[in-house]
Amino acid sequence: MCCGRICMLCTCLLLVVIAIGFLFGFGVFKDGFHKIHDSVHLDCGDPRFGCGVGRRGYGFPAHAEVKQRERRRSQTDDYKMRITVMTAGEQIITLDVDSQETVENVKALLEVESNVPIQQQQLLYNGNEMRNSDKLSALGVKDDDLLMMVSNASSGTAAGSDLGMNPDGSALNPAVFQQHLRGDANLMGQLYQTDPELAQVITGSDLNKLQDVLRSRHQQRSVLQRQKEEELALLYADPFDVEAQKKIEAAIRQKGIDENWEAALEHNPEGFARVIMLYVDMEVNGVPLKAFVDSGAQSTIISKTCAEKCGLLRLMDQRYKGIAHGVGQSEILGRIHVAPIKIGNNFYPCSFVVLDSPNMEFLFGLDMLRKHQCTIDLKDNVLTVGGGEVSVPFLQEKDLPSRFLDEERVPNQASSSGATAPSGFTEKKNNTVASPASQPSRQNTSEGPEFEAKIAKLVELGFSREAVIQALRLFEGNEEQAAGFLFGG
Repeated sequence: MCCGRICMLCTCLLLVVIAIGFLFGFGVFKDGFHKIHDSVHLDCGDPRFGCGVGRRGYGFPAHAEVKQRERRRSQTDDYKMRITVMTAGEQIITLDVDSQETVENVKALLEVESNVPIQQQQLLYNGNEMRNSDKLSALGVKDDDLLMMVSNASSGTAAGSDLGMNPDGSALNPAVFQQHLRGDANLMGQLYQTDPELAQVITGSDLNKLQDVLRSRHQQRSVLQRQKEEELALLYADPFDVEAQKKIEAAIRQKGIDENWEAALEHNPEGFARVIMLYVDMEVNGVPLKAFVDSGAQSTIISKTCAEKCGLLRLMDQRYKGIAHGVGQSEILGRIHVAPIKIGNNFYPCSFVVLDSPNMEFLFGLDMLRKHQCTIDLKDNVLTVGGGEVSVPFLQEKDLPSRFLDEERVPNQASSSGATAPSGFTEKKNNTVASPASQPSRQNTSEGPEFEAKIAKLVELGFSREAVIQALRLFEGNEEQAAGFLFGG
């Protein structure tokens, strides 16, 4: 009985607690809901905060984060932005810079991108010029804004006017024009290769002659341009005309040749330089000689004059007379069957074919190169003999007599290409001979007043007197070729 009453009492108390808890909880939730609803209603009324609101009015306010971001930006104006610059040549350049960057620093970046010097840059924003000391933020430049860069005419007015050209092709200020070209070593080197006459006038002191040459070159270019226009007009008038097609074909061929020549000047300039032939010191029968090493010559050759100087002419076998054919032809006077030659410190037997050629003394040909197992080592610039037992260096240009440096080929010397058996001989198989591919020989340069004038003119370009004299002697007093050599052409 007592237990039943106690259970009922506990049940009643539990129901009362549940009821009180339900009523209290509903009131708190209601108050909180109204607060959230009011907050959403206020936030979504301002579009700056960008919050989203559902169909029932529920949302997520973002204005606190936005206000905090704006507060940080208001405290400092230094932030990264991207600007676009359009040049006068319609080049588009995009730069990532700070908002506090100065205009001068922006111009420095543009100089790297556009190769336009800072002094010649003029930046415009909304049509107004931007001063170097101004900051981008102070000028109102914002992210993704467009700037214009034009050439500053005032900065280059003086230089441009002095280096300008008249309508007839002459220079506005020939003295300044001349000094400007003289100061460009690369350009002068190219001029000595492409237009030696103009290069010589530039290095000279006659300004009137310089103006005349410039007018002449301008007139030549005008004539060539007019001819090209006439050829194009002829082509469009009758594209099936045979003569027009021939001219067009010739023009295309010449254009290819010119492009190949320009490519060689740029990528293979050493191909235009002279190659010094291979000479070594030898002794023939005790007489020291400069021997020309030529693996393209079939036989070893000695001239009649040299054989007489070496005391070998008395040993010449005249039964081996004949004619050596090649680029030209030369008379074979006979053969010296054996005589000692000294290479380094060793002696070797050698046979010679005697030629009636005053321009060549002694040529060490393929027959003796093979016999004595010689190696032409161009990497170490030496001639090895006897399978490596002796090595002698090839002579430098300064070690050679001037008569060996002649650029002209001697027409009477025979070459290995196309050599045939001498006429009237059948006993011997190898009684033909080939002469060197080219036997250099040069006459001494007269060093008179004219030579001194050339030296002075080239020294003015910044070269030492010794180098100028050596270059002039190398090219037999030819000022254009000497200057091209000095400039590295």
